[in-house]
Amino acid sequence: MPSWEVVGLPDVSVKESKERVRTAIKNSSYEFQSRKIVVNLAPADTRKEGSFFDLPIAIGILMNFGEIGYQNLDDTLFIGELSLDGKLNKINGILPMCIEAKKLGIKRIIIPSENKNEASIVEGINVIGIDNLKQVVNYLNGNEEILPEKSNITEIFNNKRKYVLDFSEVKGQENVKRAVEVAAARRTQYIINRKPWLTEKQ
Repeated sequence: MPSWEVVGLPDVSVKESKERVRTAIKNSSYEFQSRKIVVNLAPADTRKEGSFFDLPIAIGILMNFGEIGYQNLDDTLFIGELSLDGKLNKINGILPMCIEAKKLGIKRIIIPSENKNEASIVEGINVIGIDNLKQVVNYLNGNEEILPEKSNITEIFNNKRKYVLDFSEVKGQENVKRAVEVAAARRTQYIINRKPWLTEKQ
């Protein structure tokens, strides 16, 4: 009998992915076949949280349906939340995910377009920004070419050093501001100890 189960300690947001994925597939002009579907989120003893499982679940199902030609995706990571119309929504925490993916030997990561600039900071991994589910399928089938995102890391970090706000504009939060000041002072002292030719003023 046709059914759909998600196993592997999924939380509520992961369980709700069934309806998001089903509707996104249909609204992307693909037939959602009536069959028994079991999505296994291994390892089974680790709790799975977040909506970013939507895209990999959808890709797995579409490959099983024959919409995506068989290929080796062992070094490819899919991350993204699906809207009901098939659009890929921006997710939080993409940078640490990319860093960990690189450590695990991942060579390519397919993510929402809104996350591609942040993710491309990580060197040694091809970041592919995608707008919607249909575009992912076209890309994997070789019907659409999408070049990896490239970032000028030096320029990005230089821009981040230009601050327009100041602690004087923050009302209250004295303990938090004090903690940040102590942390910054400790970091400065660490740099001076490593590079004794620098002064605290520098």
